[in-house]
Amino acid sequence: MPALRPYANRHGDSGVTAYAIDDDAIAVEFGHGPVYVYTRRDVGARHFAALCAAAQAGRGLSTWISRHVQSHYAAHFDDRAGWRAWRAAASQAAPAPSKR
Repeated sequence: MPALRPYANRHGDSGVTAYAIDDDAIAVEFGHGPVYVYTRRDVGARHFAALCAAAQAGRGLSTWISRHVQSHYAAHFDDRAGWRAWRAAASQAAPAPSKR
């Protein structure tokens, strides 16, 4: 998965600060704190496509998450450092963390 990149936040009031997208997962950072990973498998193809589109457009990502996918995340990390450590381990084929 690529590094987190700033979320455009075109409405100016989003709780999302950054995101990263790969083929089957999107990582979303909220308020420079927790990072959640949503996968195509866990949220479904339709919601996954909508999450990716909203992230790239810079609008509606937090709303889509709260209205449609809520707690259907694949992984949760307390901060960016935890997500980075998992990402590094995942690149070496380590198993994904359990849901908290």
